[in-house]
Amino acid sequence: MDRVEINGVEADSDELKLLARANYAHFTSMQARNQAVRGLDLHLKRLDDSTRELFGTGLDPDRVRACLRHALRASPDAVTARVTVFSRHQDAVLRGEHGEPDLAVTTTAPLDARTSPVRLRTTTYERDLPHVKHAGTFGLSHHRRRAVLDGYDDVLFTDRDGRISEASISNIVFFTGDHVIWPEAAVLPGITMQLLRRGLAVEGIRSERRDLRLRDLTPSFTAFLTNSISPAVPVAGIDATALTVDPGITALLVQCYETNPWQPVG
Repeated sequence: MDRVEINGVEADSDELKLLARANYAHFTSMQARNQAVRGLDLHLKRLDDSTRELFGTGLDPDRVRACLRHALRASPDAVTARVTVFSRHQDAVLRGEHGEPDLAVTTTAPLDARTSPVRLRTTTYERDLPHVKHAGTFGLSHHRRRAVLDGYDDVLFTDRDGRISEASISNIVFFTGDHVIWPEAAVLPGITMQLLRRGLAVEGIRSERRDLRLRDLTPSFTAFLTNSISPAVPVAGIDATALTVDPGITALLVQCYETNPWQPVG
């Protein structure tokens, strides 16, 4: 059921080849149900902010809504949607020229949230422009593959100063005592992370950002990966450190996430 539209029109084979070669691009991914998305406002802001940084021009949210709405109306009620901002004239962009970028909307089958605990292996790695969800994902995939080959489920990155940052395609959050801790290191501000923060505030649960290092972790910590597919994946261990897996806290985080309403695209 995979479908790709570019600027509101179903892509032909030549356009698909063009999109496949677009390595100077950024994107956002979301779960859509009945043409509505949790945190749509945050996705639109991410797309506009990143377009300004990478292409030197803003991105009209009404244009994004129109392209997304058209793609969702041609798709089943439940899909995973990805909006990619790129340019058919990439060479001109790389020469510093400004121009209106192109929008690709890809819809695929929805994915079920993961609920089983995962084990993470750490490695030192820092993404280029970590605050942008861009197309440069080779390093993420390579380090994740190496961790999986060594028997882990995913990789957890630390920066050059030894601070915990993020996983390959997820943010990580720690719960200790009566509050949650987000790493202070430079990370992608994930949409689900932002929605969790909103939900935690609604429930009166304190959040803070803090420098966290591997030596700070003890079995009393609970930790979770969070991304556009799964709002709270329990972490059973990081390297040789076992962490507490608490179904009650998992349920609490999911509840906080679900306080965010579905926002209609149209």
